[in-house]
This record gives sequence, C-alpha cells and structure tokens, in this order.
Amino acid sequence: SGDSLLLLAKVHYVQGHYRDAQGMCARAGVDDFSRHEKPVYQLRMLAEAFVIKGLSLDHQSMSGASRVRLSEREEECLSCYLMACDAGLLYLQELDKVCVCFTSCQGPVYSEHVFLCRHVSNCFLGVSRCLRRVMRAVESRGSQSFRKKVARRLAEVLLGSVCEEAYWGPLSPPPPGWLKREGATHPKNAIYPSGEAVISRTPEHQEARESSMQDASSVYDLLSIAMARRGQYAMLSECLERAMKFSYNEFHLWYQLGLSLMASGKNEGAVSVLKECVAMKPQDPIPPLLAAKVCINQLHWLEDAVSLSAGVVALGEGAGEFLPRAHLAIGLCRSLQASDATLKADRDEFNRRALQSLRKAHALDPGDPQISFYLSLQLALVRQVSEAMEPLQSALNIRGDDPHSLHLLTLLLSAQKHYQHALDTLKLAINQHPDNFNLLFTKVKLEEVLFGPAAALQTCAEMLQLWQSRYDLTRLSEEDDTSSIPPDPGPLSKKPSGLHLTLPDFQETETGSQSAPSLAVSRLEQAMSEVSAISSAHRHGPAYIWTTLEHIWLQAAGELFMADGRMKEAQFCVQEAGTLFPASHSVLLLKGRVAELRGNDTEAKSLYDEALAINPRGHQILLHLGKLLVRTGRVGLGEKMLRDAIQVENTAHEAWSGLGEALESRGSAQAPDCFLTALELESSCPIRPFTIIPREL
Repeated sequence: SGDSLLLLAKVHYVQGHYRDAQGMCARAGVDDFSRHEKPVYQLRMLAEAFVIKGLSLDHQSMSGASRVRLSEREEECLSCYLMACDAGLLYLQELDKVCVCFTSCQGPVYSEHVFLCRHVSNCFLGVSRCLRRVMRAVESRGSQSFRKKVARRLAEVLLGSVCEEAYWGPLSPPPPGWLKREGATHPKNAIYPSGEAVISRTPEHQEARESSMQDASSVYDLLSIAMARRGQYAMLSECLERAMKFSYNEFHLWYQLGLSLMASGKNEGAVSVLKECVAMKPQDPIPPLLAAKVCINQLHWLEDAVSLSAGVVALGEGAGEFLPRAHLAIGLCRSLQASDATLKADRDEFNRRALQSLRKAHALDPGDPQISFYLSLQLALVRQVSEAMEPLQSALNIRGDDPHSLHLLTLLLSAQKHYQHALDTLKLAINQHPDNFNLLFTKVKLEEVLFGPAAALQTCAEMLQLWQSRYDLTRLSEEDDTSSIPPDPGPLSKKPSGLHLTLPDFQETETGSQSAPSLAVSRLEQAMSEVSAISSAHRHGPAYIWTTLEHIWLQAAGELFMADGRMKEAQFCVQEAGTLFPASHSVLLLKGRVAELRGNDTEAKSLYDEALAINPRGHQILLHLGKLLVRTGRVGLGEKMLRDAIQVENTAHEAWSGLGEALESRGSAQAPDCFLTALELESSCPIRPFTIIPREL
C-alpha cells in the first residue's frame, strides 16, 4: 500500500539509498498530492515523504552535471519542501478540528520549515516567497508557535537582505534590483526554540528557560535593528520594558533597554537600567561609563557620575582602554562642580582634583584628542593660559577640524590679547562649521573689539538670517517640543514662513539723524507683527532653538546697539527677546541696562531686582546691580552685591574693579588690592568666558 511504500522510503533514506528512497516516493504517488478527503495521519506521512524526497535529491551526488541541471535539481528540492510545508500546515488545520492537545503535533511542519530554510538559505527571494506563503495559511491553534518562528525567520531575511527602498508588499511581485548583493547578511544558523517565555527559576526548568531567553533575545535584536533604522527608540524601549518580566539577571536585554532609553531621551530611566547592568556585570567598564555620560551630559548628576566612573577606575588594568576615559569623566565632573561651588575653598579644591584626574587620563592615553582638549580647557579655566597651549596643540594635531578645540584656541589667543590672530583662527573654524552659533557669537565679540560695534552688527544680521534659514518655522510646528535629541535641520522647506528677521535701523540712510516719530512707529508696528508670528510659532520645536534666537537678540544685537549709543534699536532687540521669553532674567537684565543708560536708575534697579529674583546666582545681574547701587550712594549694599558676584565668578575682573571702587569710596585700605587683582585677571581674560565651551563626554 501507499503507507507501506512511504515507510520503506524512510528506511532507504536512513540507509543512504537515496535513489531507492526517491523511487518509493514516486511509487507511492506523492507527486499526485491532493488536499481533499485525506485522513489526518496520511497528511502527516505525506509531509514527511516530501521531506524525504527533498533530502534525497539534495544528498544525491551529481558529478559532472551542468549548471542548468544543478539549477533544475535545486528547483525540484525547493518544490518538495514547499509541498511538505503545505501538507504539514493542512495536517495541523485538520488536526485542529478533532484534537484538543497540540503540544506534540508541531514536529512535522516544524521540520519541513527548517529544511526549507536551510536548503534555500542563499536564495533570499525564494525564502521570502516561501515564508510569506506559509504565513498566509489559515492559522490553527497548533501552528501558533510555528508561525512565530516563521515570522521571525521572515524578519531576518527582510532585514538582512532587502533594501529599505525596495521593500515590496506580500501580494505584489518584487521590484528589479531589490537584493543587496554587496554586504548582504546570511543568517544561516537560526535558532528555533519552542514555547512561550519560561519564568520559573527552578533548576528543572533551566534548559527551557535558557531556550526561551535565547528565542526572546533574537526576536528583540531583530526588533532593535528594525526600529533603530527608523529612529523609533521610544517605541523600542516600551517593547523592551515588557520583556523585563522574564529577564531577571539577563544582561543583554537589560543593556538593550538601557541603550534604547538613552536614545529616546528617557535619561533617568536609562541611568537606573544601566546601574542594574553594572550590578550584573561589575567587570564590564562600558555600562558605568555610559551611565556616567548621561549623568554628566543630560542630568547634571555629578556625584553619581563620579561614583560610576570611580568603579571603572577600581578595575585597574581590567578596564583596559576605558581606564583613561573613566579618569576623564571624573575630571569633567570635578570641573563642573568647581563651576557650581559657592565657596572659594571648595572651588579651588574641585579645580585641583579636576586637574589631577585629567593629567592622569592624559598620562595613560596621551594620544586621545578629547582628553588633551579637556586638560587644556581646565588649565584655561584656572587661568593657566600659557600651559593650556601645549595639550591643545596635541589635540589639534590629531583632530584639526574639531570646532571646540579651534574655539578654545581662539579664546586662548584672545586672552593673550592677540585679537587679530584669534579672529583669523575663528574664521577658519567657521569655514568648516558655518552653522555653529557659538563660534559666531565669539566672532561678534572679536569684531567689536577690532572694528567697532557697527562692523559686528553685520555678523548679527547674518546670524539672524542663518537662524531663519536653518530652522524652518513651518516644519518646527510639527515637531515634538519634548525631544531631548536635537533634530537634524533637514532640507529647507520651500514654503515661505512669512517671517523676516532683520536688525532694526531707526536712522536716516543719508544724514544718520533720527527718523520721524511716525516712521519709527510704523516700523515698530511691522516689527511687532513679525514678533507675534514668532510668538505663535515658538511654542513648537525644541527649546534650544528659541534660546539661540534670544541670545542673538540680547547678547549680540542688543549689546552692540547699546555700545554704539543707539538706544531705540537696543530697545527693539529687547522687545524681540521679551516676546520669546517674557520672564527671562537675561531680558530683564538688558532692559535694566537700557534704562540705566537712559538715566532711569529707579526703573533699572527694579528690573535688576526682578532678574535677581529669577536667577539669584546671576553674575552679570549682581555686577550691574552692585555698580548701580554704588553709583547712587548705597555703597554698603552695592559692596555686598559685588562681593556676591565675585563669589559666583572669582575670575571676573569687572567685579573686582567695581569692588575696588566701592571700597575706595569709603576709604578702605583694601581698595588697591582689588584693583591689582582686577588688572591681573584682565590680562588673562578671554573675549568670552571659557565656560561657554561645553564640558561633555
């Protein structure tokens, strides 16, 4: 009978008689397979028979066969495996109607699927078509676990072999040129574990638990690849969080979750998860350094970062190449703590520790440009300007186009009063990084010193136009304001935004005299309409974009107009910035300075007080308020404000000079010491503070 012939085909295959096995399959009539009115057991035997026939064809030697014949043989094998899959799926569907227990019914169709994928592992088009064909079969309860394996295998093929731009739908034919022939991955050793996640920690379930974890890890790895390509890190982190219920002490999944939380901007959660990774693998230096990076760059949790980095330092040589990076992280934390310190003794101690850690890092890895750069920056912060040049030159020799290194070189040259050389260096940096606003702010200050406020205003106008062209307001309204990752500006939209950012000019072009009041009013009305357009748009998009625009109006344009004696234009800039951030202490400070220059001391003091209430440690606020109080006769209170300004920033020569004037006005013998300190600090003062350069890992 046919059943006997199929059993004989099995025997011949086991004995290695592949031709005889094929003959028995042919005599049994497996090629005449019909889906109708077949007993359930016979469907299973047919599925096994197709597998036997396919394997026999695959193992049968064909010495001297032509390429055409080999191709025909491969197509015949593929056809057998496809028929095996069809028969196996039909067997499960029929079994679903009569059987309740399915735990032992998946063996045949699972085997057909394995042989199918192994046979055509190098034929991605065949794999994708076959797996999609299996997925389109009517689902039964017995095939649910099997379908999960098929879906994972299909995901492997699509992710590893199909171009992003050439994906086609399951029911449509593949487009030409869909295959990535260069660098395509070949997931040949796919693992096909069974069942759902095993949570039990008992010893008898250890093997099943490991198999389940291996299955889950491979699926989540595929998910990570797919979502990371599209930047869907928040969704990826949510998916990985669901896996934590069966991932106790499983480092890989916890580490993946930590990375996804970092990428999605969930910084507190990322640090917590990475700390768990540190507990699982205390000898691995990477998770604690990643957690320290988040603590420094995003959260400003400096003591946590020091603790994490100290754990890497404690590994000693076991940390390998990461040991210098750990010392660097500690040095950056100490440097930032020195900037935050309120007492001079604490500040000096933190600066000493920062230099110590950074010098250790530099000694361990003198060829690391980032370590050399931050060592130079720390030396500059403690005003050792000449000593800062050597490590900075080392950093520039390795990475000569780094904008922060070139910026620091510019500031060091300006601290040595080589302003023209500093401007030449800065122009080189701007040529390589034309969209860097931090460099452009420094350029404005240098041009003001070298050529006067009027020349620097041209750069301000260019900065406003750059801001408008870089951040398309029509596109910003569609972005998420809570995103922690600055988005790529992207291509500029051709859609006009209706907003024109230009510097004000309330002077006649020919005579330079003040324009008529009516003209000024009309221009202010036009400006306010543009400002209202900004106000309606500034609620959208990341906050740093609008902070940059506020700085352009205040720190660049507004201060330059005041230095040039053009109060109306300065007032206009303040109004622009105030529309963006009405409660900004920077806006209130500049308003107070404008009022003070106009002789309105009472209004200026009121504005300074409001700014100080918002930012009690504002160095510039304390400085201007203290000078105002001294000038208006309230020397005692003014001296207190100036001392507070020095406590916040003890290298500010303006505060020391102001304190000297206050002490001199009441006949104190300490006034000359203050003036000498101011002169000494002014001799090494850069055009902008060294702290404008970010200290980040």
